Amino acid sequence: MAIAFKEQVSALRHLPEFFKLIWNTHPGMAIGNILLRLLQSVIPLATLYVAKEIIDEVIRLVGTKEAHFTYLWTLVALEAALGIVSDLISRGINLLDSLLGDLVSNRTSVELMRHAATLDLYQFEDAEFYDKLERARRQTTGRTLLMSQLLYQCQDIITLLFLGAGIVVFNPWLILILIVAVIPSFLGETYFNQETYSLTRGWTPERRELDYLRYIGASDQTAKEIKLFNLAGFLSERFREVSERYYFANKKLAIRRAGWGSLLSAFGTLSYYGAYVFILVQAAGAVITIGTLTFLSGSFNRMHGLLQGVMTRFSRIAEGALYLQDLFDFFAIKPEITSPPDGLPFPEKVRQGFTFEQVSFKYPGNARWAIKDLSFHLNKGEKLALVGENGAGKTTLVKLLARLYEPTEGRILLDGVDIRKYDLESLQRNIGVIFQDYVRFQLKAGENIAIGGIEAVGDLSQIHDAAEKSLANTVIDQLPERYEQYLGKRFANGTELSGGQWQKIALARAYMRDAQLLILDEPTAALDARAEFEVFQRFSELIEGKSAVLISHRFSTVRMADRILFLENGQLLEIGSHEELLQQGGKYAELFHLQAKGYL
Repeated sequence: MAIAFKEQVSALRHLPEFFKLIWNTHPGMAIGNILLRLLQSVIPLATLYVAKEIIDEVIRLVGTKEAHFTYLWTLVALEAALGIVSDLISRGINLLDSLLGDLVSNRTSVELMRHAATLDLYQFEDAEFYDKLERARRQTTGRTLLMSQLLYQCQDIITLLFLGAGIVVFNPWLILILIVAVIPSFLGETYFNQETYSLTRGWTPERRELDYLRYIGASDQTAKEIKLFNLAGFLSERFREVSERYYFANKKLAIRRAGWGSLLSAFGTLSYYGAYVFILVQAAGAVITIGTLTFLSGSFNRMHGLLQGVMTRFSRIAEGALYLQDLFDFFAIKPEITSPPDGLPFPEKVRQGFTFEQVSFKYPGNARWAIKDLSFHLNKGEKLALVGENGAGKTTLVKLLARLYEPTEGRILLDGVDIRKYDLESLQRNIGVIFQDYVRFQLKAGENIAIGGIEAVGDLSQIHDAAEKSLANTVIDQLPERYEQYLGKRFANGTELSGGQWQKIALARAYMRDAQLLILDEPTAALDARAEFEVFQRFSELIEGKSAVLISHRFSTVRMADRILFLENGQLLEIGSHEELLQQGGKYAELFHLQAKGYL
């Protein structure tokens, strides 16, 4: 996928936004950096001019019988002072670059995480979106280099202007020779930067696959399966194949770049020496002094290096801007599920409950309906169980209820009002959901529980209360550092829990917020039938007066619900109490009796 030069130049439009990001990160450091670079830009010209004066003064003193060295020593002292000041300024610039770069990287990472949290759930299930996210994530650490390149570019351009002014006074043609000498190298660098970016961008899915293979090939989460199924050879061979294909593609480009770069650089070097010969001829003919020869050759040499660096760096900055474009393109992605301008607050007390009115939903890019023409009412304070085979749409229904997805057709009402008219944050804060695939955060036990209501992360009494309600306290009390104990093996002294113990920790999250609707989406799958029954029985007692949605494959558990909704292929098949559904003798009764035989 070739990137046109026009697109590369177009990417530079993001640089003002990037400068704004740098400025907003720390204005004081930004100002200090700019001032130091302005001072540093003047020093090369001043140093070369002082060196010219020293040489001319020495030659003058050689032919003088009564030499006075005061001016010479003054010039030497001035040159030494310029060297010391230049070194101090350089160290100051490097220090500010390092500190400001870290701050910019940290700020970008924070903004990326915050923006990602605002995006819709379905976007994270799209491969193209994930490629954008991956490219953006890589820019959070790599933009420190771009920042330094931009600042050095500005500094070198100012230095070039000062040196150019000095050369023009003696011979303006030297400037033209300089420009001609560096243009070929600049064009070559620009072209190959485009090719490098095209290669990197085009291989984003493969590099993401390599990262995944590298992770699962050496992870505590996959170690058991790797050993039992002897997957090491399969995964390492898969990694080798993909990585070698990327290596050879990159190798081919690197060889071409090195070859053409050497040829174009040689052309620039020959042009430089052509100008150098011209200066030497003028000095030999006494057209200019030896000091002026030193000044011009030094200025020309410095300008040649700076101009070549500026042009080469320009192409690198343009390349960096292309990657920067990935970051800002990600920030430009907007969620479709948002709060209305004047969103209604969630009712302090739900009066009627939730109503599904002919709700249908299909996942983006999928022709199959996950939910179709679903209509039912969840009463205030009712416990509703969702039952159905895998893929029936139970979890999709829950996500629609929590407005993680938007219905494709139909609407969902809360107290007779479309939930899209409520403030999104207020709505989701009043709905507590624990999914089957809950995350096992490698955090402290107390923090793992507080995730359910993170605003109360410092409220130990609330965390302890939630742990007692979910019986997680029986797990935590056995840990060496109790609520301060890190869970998982990622960090030093971390403790791994069993599946059932992790589930009690996850269940505690449901009790961390005073939600008016609590949803348990098969979070107790790792518990045995008795333990799950006890958990749901305790859950039923603790949420008295609140609405709840329970999902479980065990009919001995769901029979505790006030009503049971049976889904099949995304459609409502049956609804009623356990006794009513048994009397109907339908699909629910059939599966209930089938499961009951397993306990005989």
